[in-house]
Amino acid sequence: MIDYVLKPAERERLALTGGAHPQAPRRADGTMRKARCSNALERLAGKLEAPSHLRWIQASVGQQIQVIPVEEVLFFVSDEKYTRVQTAQQEALIRTPIRELIAALDPAQFWQIHRSTLINARAIAGISRDERGRQLVSIKGRPEKLEVSRGYAHLFKGM
Repeated sequence: MIDYVLKPAERERLALTGGAHPQAPRRADGTMRKARCSNALERLAGKLEAPSHLRWIQASVGQQIQVIPVEEVLFFVSDEKYTRVQTAQQEALIRTPIRELIAALDPAQFWQIHRSTLINARAIAGISRDERGRQLVSIKGRPEKLEVSRGYAHLFKGM
């Protein structure tokens, strides 16, 4: 549906909603209807904006609140109450759960590798396997190796 008409309907409004001038010829193959739908979809697409992703995070570092640019975050690891925000320079805490972060962050930049872990794809140094066969992600400049759960192992199949 592209438009609607309220009662009492007027002839001009019906013609406008129908997309055709009252004297316009109608084609049996629906060409005019397809063209109207196409035009309406193009107008609608022009009004849609790309989703905006989270660009800054307010996080606690000790007794201070700092604003951290999202592109500087290497990874997020969540426990029951807090989510750890790790950058190259510092570790901070936020109360935002991973589920909310997933919805707010750019999925091309941040990948979920475990139910409690998101990583910045640009910060991946490499992937290895431990003695039990689990995949572990190494992060540039960090000693930790973050475990990839089986449900997210497909992200690294081609690597």
